[in-house]
Amino acid sequence: MNLMSSAISRLARFRYWRIESWMEHPIDAQNEVLDNLLMHGQYTQFGERFGMSRNWTSEEFRKNIPLCTYEDLLPYIDQIKEGQENILWNTPVNWFAKSSGTSGGKSKFIPISEESLENCHFQGAKDVLTMYYNQYPDSELLTGKGLVIGGSHQVSQLNEDIYYGDLSAVLMQNTPFWGEWIRTPDLSIALMNEWESKIEAMAHATIKENVTSISGVPSWTMVLLNRILEITGKNNISDIWPNLELYMHGGVSFTPYKEAFANIVGKEIHYLNMYNASEGFFAAQDTPDAEGMLLFLQHGIYYEFIPIEELEKNNPQTISLEEVELGKTYAMVISTNGGLWRYIVGDTVRFTNLRPFRIEVNGRVKGYINAFGEELIVENADRAISHACKITNASIRDYTAGPVYFGSNHAGAHEWIIEFDKLPEDLGSFTQILDKELQNQNSDYEAKRYNNMILNIPIIHPVTKGTFNTWMKKRGKLGGQHKVPRLANNRIYLDEILKEINQSERITA
Repeated sequence: MNLMSSAISRLARFRYWRIESWMEHPIDAQNEVLDNLLMHGQYTQFGERFGMSRNWTSEEFRKNIPLCTYEDLLPYIDQIKEGQENILWNTPVNWFAKSSGTSGGKSKFIPISEESLENCHFQGAKDVLTMYYNQYPDSELLTGKGLVIGGSHQVSQLNEDIYYGDLSAVLMQNTPFWGEWIRTPDLSIALMNEWESKIEAMAHATIKENVTSISGVPSWTMVLLNRILEITGKNNISDIWPNLELYMHGGVSFTPYKEAFANIVGKEIHYLNMYNASEGFFAAQDTPDAEGMLLFLQHGIYYEFIPIEELEKNNPQTISLEEVELGKTYAMVISTNGGLWRYIVGDTVRFTNLRPFRIEVNGRVKGYINAFGEELIVENADRAISHACKITNASIRDYTAGPVYFGSNHAGAHEWIIEFDKLPEDLGSFTQILDKELQNQNSDYEAKRYNNMILNIPIIHPVTKGTFNTWMKKRGKLGGQHKVPRLANNRIYLDEILKEINQSERITA
C-alpha cells in the first residue's frame, strides 16, 4: 500500500465513528435533521404558506404539510428557475439536476442547494468510501483511477446565476480539483451527449489507465466493457485492468446482470450497491454480507414511508422511520435540504434490517403490474428472470413487461420483451422456469395463475441486440440516468416496442 492509500485508510477508519453515531441513534438523528429543515423552511414562501414552524413536532409537520408530487412543487420550482429566492429553501439555489425519471415524459428540474450538494451528495460519497475502507483497510482503491460512467447532459445555463445538467454533470462540475486526478475519463468525454460516440471515446480513453474501480448503471457498463474487449482482443477485463477491485452500481437491480458481469471481469472483485438519485444520496451497502443498503440518516433528508396498501387512497397516510416493519413494502417520502417537502420519490422500498436500518429498492410506485390483482413488483421480476437465466445458461441485457388484458375467449397474461445477451438453450423451458419462479416470489401471482383461470403462462418475445437502445433513442432517453422501464400496468411501452420490431422486420423483408 502506498502512503496516500495508507493515510486515507487511517482517515476512513477514524471517520467511521460518525457513521456509527447515527446508526446507533437513528431516531435522534432524524429528529435533528427535521429540526434543521424546519429552521430553514420557515423562512421560505412555501413555509409561510403552510405556517411552518421550527417548533413543530414530526406529527405536526405531517399534519400541516401536504404530500407533494413534482407537479405540486413545479410552480415553486419555476420561480426558482427565474432567479427568485427563498421559495422552497432559504439559501441560494444555483444548480438543478435535470432528471426525466423512468416513466415521465417531461424533464424534472430538481433544485440543489449548497447544503444538499455538500451535506447530502458529497457527504454520502465520503461515507461510502469510509464504509469501504472500514471493511477493506488494505484496499489499493485510490492508487488508481475510478472509471465513472455518468450521464450525458452538458451543463447549461438558465440565467446568469443558475445552471443545470443531469446529476452526474452537476457533481462533476462541483467536485474539488483533486477529484480530476482520481477519475477517468476527463470531462470532455464524460459529458458527451451522443451515447454511441461516447462509449467509443470512453473505451479508447480508458484502456491504458490503471482503473481500480468502476461506477455506473449495469446496462451501459456492460456495453462499455464489451466494446473494450472487442478493441483489445482480450478475454476479460482483468487482463486489461489487473488492479480492478470494486464495481459500484445503482439505478436498476444488479441481480439480472451479476453472473454476466462476473464472467466479463474474469476475477473476484467487490460489489457495492448505491442508491443515489437526483433528489439525494439515500443509501449504500455498508457490508458485503448484509442484505440491503444502509439508509443514510444524517445527510439532510427526513424520511417518511407510505405503506403500499395506502397508495391508492385519496389521502394516503405516512409513517415515520420508527414505525416501519421488516419486510413490508413502502413508497418513500422525503423532505430535503434542497427544498423538497414531503416529496413522493416514486420508488418503493422494503426494510431488510431494523437498527441499523437497511433498505432494498424493490420497485416503482408506477412500476408494477397489477392488472389482475397480482401485484407483481420489479423485485419479483428481477429475481425470477435471474433464476431462469441461471438454469437455462442465458444472460440478458434488458427487458420490459406488461399485461395482456382479458379477451372474450382467453384469460389475461403477462407479455415480456427480453433482449438477451446470450439466448437460453430452450426458450420454452426458460418461460416455464420464469413463470414458476414468479409464482414462488409472489403468492398473488401464483393465485392468479391457478389452472390458467385468470393468468395464462407468460408470453415472451426475444429481440435482437440493440432493440432497446433504438427504442430509447427514439424517445430521446438514451444513456445516462434513463432506464428501460421494467414493468408497467399498461401496454404503452410494449406496444411501442412491438411496433418498432414489426416495422424493422418489414423493412428487412
